[in-house]
Amino acid sequence: MTLSPLDQPPAIFLMGPTASGKSALALELADVLPVEIISVDSALVYRHMDIGTAKPDKAILAQYPHHLVNIREPSEPYSVAEFRAAALAAMADITARGKIPLLVGGTMLYFKALKSGLANLPAANPQIRARIALMAREEGWAAVHRRLAEVDSVSAQRIHVNDPQRLSRALEVYEVTGRSMTDWHNEQPMTVLPYTCCELAIVPPDRLALHKLIAERFQEMLDQGFVEEVRRLSLRESLASDLPALRSVGYRQVWDHLEGGLSYAEMRDQGVIATRQLAKRQYTWLRGWTALQQIDTPNVGQALKILRSSII
Repeated sequence: MTLSPLDQPPAIFLMGPTASGKSALALELADVLPVEIISVDSALVYRHMDIGTAKPDKAILAQYPHHLVNIREPSEPYSVAEFRAAALAAMADITARGKIPLLVGGTMLYFKALKSGLANLPAANPQIRARIALMAREEGWAAVHRRLAEVDSVSAQRIHVNDPQRLSRALEVYEVTGRSMTDWHNEQPMTVLPYTCCELAIVPPDRLALHKLIAERFQEMLDQGFVEEVRRLSLRESLASDLPALRSVGYRQVWDHLEGGLSYAEMRDQGVIATRQLAKRQYTWLRGWTALQQIDTPNVGQALKILRSSII
């Protein structure tokens, strides 16, 4: 391998909607390039959440070590700022050993934070956060989302109603400062990532075909014991259904099923629908992403052609 004549060391972003084949392509790239994989996934950080996150199994993780996988208990929060700091540290370590960081995942907010930096937001306010949590318990997260839309319509459009952690934080920022999170972000200067990045995305043009893959994968998760995985989590005294980890797509629906709120068929259907909605949000992120190189399928030959023309 010879590095391109650029001032900064190389790095690879591999993005795409859920079920598009990112993980499989990353492993193929790792077979032919001197890369190490860094997970960019807000659910893979959690231990004991394996089936519903499509986490690589132990054999794959042994053969292809992944950074930022299995680093938190589901009861422990994990913030965007923590991800950015950990990812930058992992990238520096990988680069120092003469390899290329390959960042793979579908948590687009993490990619954006890594690329552009984070706004210098005010510190958390436990009292206001507790008040928002009480509102959510009494009126539902939809009410919190409506309140956010009144004071910060841009953030409300960006943050899904089923994303309580970010909903709470966005409303908390407004309640603490009287200014929207959007205003804070707009005032934040761009931070330059000290790498020459090839930003590659698998963007399947046929969404109906992707929807079929999503439904098949969700059924495979159920066949592999997804319900039992969530049942074991529900028996842990430290865990509750409103934790950010357990509000993840799929886990929320299975938990509702175990509590009697959904039948098995309803859980399956709503899990598939929620995953499709996640994919739709990921497509939206990618449409607005600058400097993006796209491929239709997880084709290693096409990916290598793009990488060899840009950073290697």
